[in-house]
Amino acid sequence: MLNKFPALFFKTTLSIAALIILFSCGNEKPAKLSEQSLIPMPVSVTASEGSFEITENTDIYVPQGSGEVQKIGQYLADKLNPSTGLGVEVKTTASAPAAGNIYLNLTEADTTLSDEGYELDISVDGVTLTAHQPAGLFRGIQTLRQALPADIEKTEKQSGSWKIPTGTIRDSPTYAYRGAMLDVARHFFSVEDVKRYIDLIAAYKMNVMHLHLSDDQGWRIEIKSWPKLTSYGGTTQVGGNGGGFYTQEQYKDLVQYAQDRYITIIPEIDMPGHTNAALASYPELNCNEKDPNPKLYEGIEVGFSTLCTSNETTYKFVDDVVRELAAITPGPYIHVGGDESHVTAIEDYIPFVNRVQDIVQSHGKRMIGWDEVTNASLKPTSVAQYWAKAEYAQSAAKQGAKVIMSPAKYAYLDMQYDSTSKFGLHWAAYIEMDSSYNWEPSTMVPGVTKDDILGVEAPIWSETIADMDALEYMAFPRLPGLAEIGWSPKSVRDWEGYRTRLGKHGKRMEAMGIGYYPSKQIEWVK
Repeated sequence: MLNKFPALFFKTTLSIAALIILFSCGNEKPAKLSEQSLIPMPVSVTASEGSFEITENTDIYVPQGSGEVQKIGQYLADKLNPSTGLGVEVKTTASAPAAGNIYLNLTEADTTLSDEGYELDISVDGVTLTAHQPAGLFRGIQTLRQALPADIEKTEKQSGSWKIPTGTIRDSPTYAYRGAMLDVARHFFSVEDVKRYIDLIAAYKMNVMHLHLSDDQGWRIEIKSWPKLTSYGGTTQVGGNGGGFYTQEQYKDLVQYAQDRYITIIPEIDMPGHTNAALASYPELNCNEKDPNPKLYEGIEVGFSTLCTSNETTYKFVDDVVRELAAITPGPYIHVGGDESHVTAIEDYIPFVNRVQDIVQSHGKRMIGWDEVTNASLKPTSVAQYWAKAEYAQSAAKQGAKVIMSPAKYAYLDMQYDSTSKFGLHWAAYIEMDSSYNWEPSTMVPGVTKDDILGVEAPIWSETIADMDALEYMAFPRLPGLAEIGWSPKSVRDWEGYRTRLGKHGKRMEAMGIGYYPSKQIEWVK
């Protein structure tokens, strides 16, 4: 009998311990709202004591008669239900719902909220998300996601409770334009790949997807009046092994998918350089007597191709391409490239850009070009994208044009983290986490102030990036920090605070299925 006592005591102790663990897990108190790893950092976070729990009785309520808000509510439900298994439904209401629910509401009373601003109020009785415009509700949902446990991002049912710490967040963006660029020309990415990237940038409140649709290595968008651009020019990529293109119907599907996430698609057709795929498809666009019939190109050199700027056929080509793109692009911009046109004489380049700018405007769009386009005479409606030379950004500001800040040595996501990186290049810099985060758009270029800046964009060029695994490894975890630079005021941004938040945020990226680079500069919380 005495020999049985230790075993019985041990079993009883284990059972009690298991019950304590089970009970404590189900009632675990979440960190305060001000301690959540929110990225981008909101303008204002006021935490209180307590939490709201999403249960099987929780639903999402939206105002009657607003189909757009109902659609946003369904987006939130679709984010909550796979992991919680709670079957949250979207319902309409004429007034604030009963306790225990989530309420998405539009208001005209709060004029301090911008078009993308929101107020998120979390009490023990429920969640109220208020915005001036639907886009603000969508941005606020991204914050609500991050206030929940990281497992909310998983696509299979998870155990545990779904508690949100109480408090109030008021938030709005610093810059109107917060973008990511994806180069689908060097390596082609499928429609589903692009949608995946759209979803990822949406999670960090970005609102622009810039698609680099043409380059020396491939032409990726169907142009019905010039069909060989894709039937021939779209058949290869860097290293060969395929290629591809989007039909106009597929492109329109991408545009709609992005619009549903309050993201604007900006198509780029690079010109007059980076045009070998077009020249190989239509040699009449080429006036290089040394190479009158260029072949398709699978390398990664730049600056060797140019459209024939003295040929009227070239301008018919540009007009047709812009016309067809403008018809299927509801956003206000067409990007015309203009970079690294090394074999285009400057006396030919300037009138070409001026004329292309007029063509873009004739189709109801505004021109964006890489910073070299400031050699031409920019209209105040045009935009220069700063990537290399400060004097070009300064020239844009002096001409009254807006500037997008994409400094290659800080914002190019295809730059290697360090010399051991398995993807990417390093011609601009090695860009570790601190370098990527520690820059301020409004003070980067002397003479280019916040008022001159339209926003911030993080490009990723795909010379060495052939699939989504490589893309996500290079984009993350740098992209969230660049999104924060575009969204959050500099008064709430600092490197030490950010690296702490990012360290906690790693679990969320893992739950989202992102294969990110585990930078040693970050203390990742497991």
